[in-house]
Amino acid sequence: MTQLTFYGGVGSVTGANFLFEVSGKKILVDCGMVQGSRFADDENKKPFPYDPASMDILLVTHAHTDHIGRIPKLVADGFHGKIFSTPETHALVGIMFEDALKLIEDESRKNGTLPLYEHKDVSEALRLWGDIPYHQNFSLCEGVDVFLKDAGHILGSAMFEVTFLNDAGAKRKIVFTGDLGNTPTPILRNTEEVTDADYLVMESVYGDRNHEDRESRRRHLKEVIVESVKRKGTLIIPIFSLEKTQVLLYELHELEEAHEIPVVPVFLDSPLAIEITKIYRANKDNWNDAALAETDIFRFPRLKYTPHSEESKAILNVSGPKIILAGSGMSSGGRILHHEINYLPGPQNTILFVGYQAAGSLGRQIQDGAKEVYINGQKIAIRAHVENISGYSSHKDSDNLIAFASASSKTLKKVFVVMGEPKSALFLVQRLRDYVGVEAMHPEQGQTVILD
Repeated sequence: MTQLTFYGGVGSVTGANFLFEVSGKKILVDCGMVQGSRFADDENKKPFPYDPASMDILLVTHAHTDHIGRIPKLVADGFHGKIFSTPETHALVGIMFEDALKLIEDESRKNGTLPLYEHKDVSEALRLWGDIPYHQNFSLCEGVDVFLKDAGHILGSAMFEVTFLNDAGAKRKIVFTGDLGNTPTPILRNTEEVTDADYLVMESVYGDRNHEDRESRRRHLKEVIVESVKRKGTLIIPIFSLEKTQVLLYELHELEEAHEIPVVPVFLDSPLAIEITKIYRANKDNWNDAALAETDIFRFPRLKYTPHSEESKAILNVSGPKIILAGSGMSSGGRILHHEINYLPGPQNTILFVGYQAAGSLGRQIQDGAKEVYINGQKIAIRAHVENISGYSSHKDSDNLIAFASASSKTLKKVFVVMGEPKSALFLVQRLRDYVGVEAMHPEQGQTVILD
């Protein structure tokens, strides 16, 4: 029986984890962490709702933590099958795992609990890993083939087109989109088109709203920087190390070169973001023509990389206006917390959110207008200006998600709308029904759907 079960990434944006059973094989797609909420740690420690040892294959769409974060735990709990992604994703996951492991070990020591996984589990996961380049037919098993297309979301992000024979012997194609890029992006190639899917498992992070266009977001960023400098304040930007950081560096580089913003110190205060930027540099094959035409999009006057903790702490001693990019993007940990403690109380300062803030996260509390928050046990008053720019999202917005699905309208039998908050996902379901004329549903946690 050919069937699809939704074990994660439904009812929320994070924690993607789907099981596709076909031709006697059990194929997982993504195995991500739940992020953002106060209950996320408990959710991630729960046993998997299936036996990891019985799984045959894991397909990984891209290297964001909400799609890869529990892979070492999957291995620790008995998974010994093959793992496949693009080579670029493979290059990124090693760094992402090691960074996460430091945080996991610190938390484990602090709380006196067992860590989610250990070094040996990371090593074993990477040993099981294999690469599938874009645009190459690859046989997963007898009667099941995959073909990877560029999702345009982050470096190495892929849509998995899985072709199989259904129970009646008819050829079918199911496409797992992972996260779809906010095309056009400053650096990466556009999201490729899918025109012949029978089934679509697609994201819906921004299923109920649209982004600012690129020119609007650039103008907004410029205004935020200019106003912050006028107040002689510090601009802090909680960043996602993978993709958002690289796009922001590119935009700051362009604004400085065009003399549209004052030249002030800019600190990239994230060891992980610094390492990932190196991988972006090494994979220019994935860049678009505009980015390739530039000399060095990740360097400009007064930009300083601060990989070491002493350098990070010294930022506080830099007087005058400055810009600090620090992880994590939802203020759920990392160096941004140190900067929020120091700069949120100052009315001359600004905090700028450029990415999705999950419900329950510290970033969401600040974004929603909280007057005070608790950070590392301290009560912190928020007097700083709070700004948001949605156009820097690396996800497609509502209209572009509709356009993406519409390309397969003649062949689509069903669209499964996942990886979005319920309001967003259900809105997109209705729009797909009304505007594209396809059958769409938002599955429940643990729901199994028989295909054909």
